Amino acid sequence: MNLPNKITLMRVILIPFFIVFMMLPQGWAKWASLAIFVIASLTDFVDGQMARRMNLVTDFGKFMDPLADKMLVAAAMILFVEIGKIPAWVVIVIIAREFIISGFRMMAAEKGVVIAAGWWGKIKTAETMVMLVVLLLFFAMGLEGGAYFWTEQILIYLSLALTVISMIDYLLKNKGVIESC
Repeated sequence: MNLPNKITLMRVILIPFFIVFMMLPQGWAKWASLAIFVIASLTDFVDGQMARRMNLVTDFGKFMDPLADKMLVAAAMILFVEIGKIPAWVVIVIIAREFIISGFRMMAAEKGVVIAAGWWGKIKTAETMVMLVVLLLFFAMGLEGGAYFWTEQILIYLSLALTVISMIDYLLKNKGVIESC
């Protein structure tokens, strides 16, 4: 197993630790969950860059890297539902988009068509990571209400809007592939 794939697996291994620390009541644990999330998020960038630069792209990496990313993001969002920071229906829409696009990519791959991530999808991913880091930071600092609440709401609903926009863009740009399936 090459180094980028080991880094991807490390991200998956970090997820249960992130979950445990996020749910512990101690203040230090909230900071630990933030640190783990940031480190895990950075590994998503590092493993992909390393694989491309060192020509170490593998089928395992192509499959596991986006899956690890989705697992990390889904875990964080579900935990925020648990503590009342994100409405469940928002998380359902965001996770449903990931299933739809992933399933569509698999169908396209079976026909020999590779569909790269689009501009809207990349913006959606970046904004979602920013939103989760900010929510984790506010959570670790114990900041609630007022400007903090509205900042969270703006970031949550911006992530939701970008999720829907990126899915519509993705499906429209690839409707030929959809029609052939």
